[in-house]
Amino acid sequence: MKVIKFNTKNISKDLASLGNSRSNKSLNSKIVSKIISDVKKRGDFALKYYQKKFDQTNLNLKKIVLKNNEIIKIINGLDKFTKKSIDLAFERVKYFHSKQNIKSYKFYDKYKNKLAYKVSPLNKVGVYIPGGTASYPSSVIMNAVPAIVAGVKNISLCVPTPMGSINPGVVYAAKICGIKKIYKIGGAQAIAAMAYGTKTVEKVDKIVGPGNIYVSAAKKKVFGDVGIDMVAGPSEITVVADQNNNSTFTAIDLLSQAEHDILSQAILVTTNLKFGLEVKDKIYKFLKVLPRKNIATKAIQNNGAIIVCKNIKEIVETVNLIAPEHLEIKTKNNQSIVKNIVNAGSIFLGEYSPEAIGDYLAGPNHVLPTSSSARFSSGLSVYDFYKKTSIIKMSKQGLEKIGRSAIQLADYEGLFAHSQSIRIRIS
Repeated sequence: MKVIKFNTKNISKDLASLGNSRSNKSLNSKIVSKIISDVKKRGDFALKYYQKKFDQTNLNLKKIVLKNNEIIKIINGLDKFTKKSIDLAFERVKYFHSKQNIKSYKFYDKYKNKLAYKVSPLNKVGVYIPGGTASYPSSVIMNAVPAIVAGVKNISLCVPTPMGSINPGVVYAAKICGIKKIYKIGGAQAIAAMAYGTKTVEKVDKIVGPGNIYVSAAKKKVFGDVGIDMVAGPSEITVVADQNNNSTFTAIDLLSQAEHDILSQAILVTTNLKFGLEVKDKIYKFLKVLPRKNIATKAIQNNGAIIVCKNIKEIVETVNLIAPEHLEIKTKNNQSIVKNIVNAGSIFLGEYSPEAIGDYLAGPNHVLPTSSSARFSSGLSVYDFYKKTSIIKMSKQGLEKIGRSAIQLADYEGLFAHSQSIRIRIS
């Protein structure tokens, strides 16, 4: 785990070197392009082929969609406490997102021109959820609930079924979200199916949800033909803490993201090197007993860092340069820090606000910008499932009053038909 001392001239380079170690160049994009092209040409038969190839599943084309009796059977095997926890997560996340709203509006200017902005929900949204060991009911809730609140009527879900298995928590979460269709397909082929449609899989307007590098690459390639939420990278956490904080809490919080992926990033920003080394020591003690220790160890060694700053100004500059997906600020003076943070996906304040609570049921969304994209983007929200349409109705007087300026601009830009379409109405 690297120790970096803040230096105004070099901090950007130091952080860039951490980012370089997380770049994954092993993906052959030609494979993804081939899969997408094949699904567009052969539809369900291509899905059957790739499910066999990648998930070792013999997909019955008549059973791509999970039937209601299958859903009941699967969720009956889920324990009551997990169901109650999923129910609570759904309730809290839905309540938080219900506060997000954007309304249509209209007004008349002084020339009696009517100007309006109409807001309407998307029609069809597809949610992708990973399968197998990385199968998350929380991701179903975080991706579906904002669409539900926005008023999207048709939400479908794709989930891989490796070796024919499916996660009951995911199925239960989909059921309480009111998702009508659950497709038993995954990978780049599922993204292609949702983007272009097959005989069985309905074409959607937007695709959201996490996935591996092949899924992310497929989402990037179909963008433009359909909307996507974002191309998310590996998980990240930055923790601001000092000697007045609990080093054990800090260590396990850093590991909460490191255990996701070998490319995950965990950074401690502190003004006290001794505290930082104490946290580092506890991280390695935890790693000895962590079930996913092999993954977390590689993430910590390759992408973990302790950044030592002198003061709040340096802390703020460092955090804004990192632009982390998740930011914990544990220090007593957290308010003086947070007010100056402009680049972060989600912020957790105080010793009793671990990032993990935000992953499940605090309320805000856990689909957040990664790889420093918090500099220009935000987490998933209700706003991502709206379309906004402007409406213009000019009065004769209004066109005459402002039209000559529009003609001038059109002529200046050399667009004769533009200017003439206005000129013939007011001359």
